[in-house]
Amino acid sequence: AVINCVGILAEGGKQSFDAVIAEGAARVAQAAAAAGVDRFVQISAIGADAASPAAYARAKAAAEASVLAAFPDAAILRPSIIFGTEDQFFNKFAAMARLSPIVPIAGAETRFQPVYVDDVAEAACRAAEGEAAPGVYELGGPATYSFRALMTLMLEVIRRRRMVIGLPDFAASLMATVFGALETVSLGLWSNTVLTKDQLEMLKTDNVVGAEAKGFADLGIDPVPAEAVLDSYLYPWRPYGQYSEITENAKKLRA
Repeated sequence: AVINCVGILAEGGKQSFDAVIAEGAARVAQAAAAAGVDRFVQISAIGADAASPAAYARAKAAAEASVLAAFPDAAILRPSIIFGTEDQFFNKFAAMARLSPIVPIAGAETRFQPVYVDDVAEAACRAAEGEAAPGVYELGGPATYSFRALMTLMLEVIRRRRMVIGLPDFAASLMATVFGALETVSLGLWSNTVLTKDQLEMLKTDNVVGAEAKGFADLGIDPVPAEAVLDSYLYPWRPYGQYSEITENAKKLRA
C-alpha cells in the first residue's frame, strides 16, 4: 500500500502547487501502479475543486484525478484544517499572539472543522489496510468554528488576552500583495508564509464536511475535539510555559 501525504500550503521557488501537489501525486501513483501496489491512499483537502479560483484547490483536484486514473479504487481523504503537536495553524497564531497585542485575521467568519492529526493518520491506515471502501472521504472534527472562534479558543488555551481583528477584504488583499512583492524582491530568500492571495481565495469558502459526504463515521472513527488536545501542545506559548499552572496557583496562595 502507498499513502501519499506530500503537499505544500504556499508556493516558493520551484515548489509550485502544480509541481508538488498535482504532478507529484501523478508520478507517485503511476510508479505505484507499475510496481504492482494493491492499495493507494491520497491525502487531499476539503475544497479540492478543478473549477476553484484558488490554485491550491485546483492542484488538489488534479492530484485526485491522476490518482484515480492509476488507481480507480483509491481512497481519497480530504481533511479540514489539521491540528496537532507541530501544526502550522494554531502554533503559528500562538507565536504571533506571544509578541503582538492584536491577532489580525482574514476571513474571520469563514468556518472550519479542525481535525486531529492522529485521527487523519488512523483513517489513512485503515484505508491502506483495506478496511475502507474506495471513494472520497471528507474528514472534519466533531465541531465547527469560525476562524475568529478558533483564535479565541487558542488565546484561552495559551492564557493571553489579545484582540482578534477581522481584516476587511481590501486590507487583507493589500497585505497579501505587499508580502508577495517582498518575496519577489528578495529573490526567494524570504518566503511568504504569512498571507498569500491564493489563501485569500480559499478563505472565501467554508472549510467543512459536506452534508452528503462520507466521513469518519464510515471509517468507524470517533474524531477527537480540539479542546481535548490543544492544551497538551500549546503550553509553550503561555506566559510561563509549562510552569503556568504552578505560577497561577502560587499567585492564588499569596492572595
